[in-house]
Amino acid sequence: MELIATLGRTLGFSFAAGVNLYATVAILGLASRYGWVALPEQFRAFDHDLIIGAALVMYVVEFVADKVPWVDSIWDAVHTVIRPLGGAFIAVTTLGDASPAATGLVALLGGTMAAGSHLTKTSTRAVRHWFRRDHALI
Repeated sequence: MELIATLGRTLGFSFAAGVNLYATVAILGLASRYGWVALPEQFRAFDHDLIIGAALVMYVVEFVADKVPWVDSIWDAVHTVIRPLGGAFIAVTTLGDASPAATGLVALLGGTMAAGSHLTKTSTRAVRHWFRRDHALI
């Protein structure tokens, strides 16, 4: 049962990282620090002041970048690499002590989950922009 709970947390956080990596890291850090929810000890990796602060600053930068045309597209293109790596990192960190094979497998699962949610978000945005542009000509 512990394996299923760990896998659920790991993949859930990786999915969230694909949508917004910085908000996910900040929330994990704050939740670990203030005990908002019962998290395993390995989540303490996120509750350092520097990590929480950097994640919050990057969240604000991302929030602003998301509102500027073309900057949002460039931001998403760059994060097509960053978010899957972040999802893999979160997955490995939340796993705790494990064998190298399990660590590699969880990194692949976390990265794939983050990539899937990020690409879904990005492609939805692209379709929305295309749809608006197409109907603006009518």
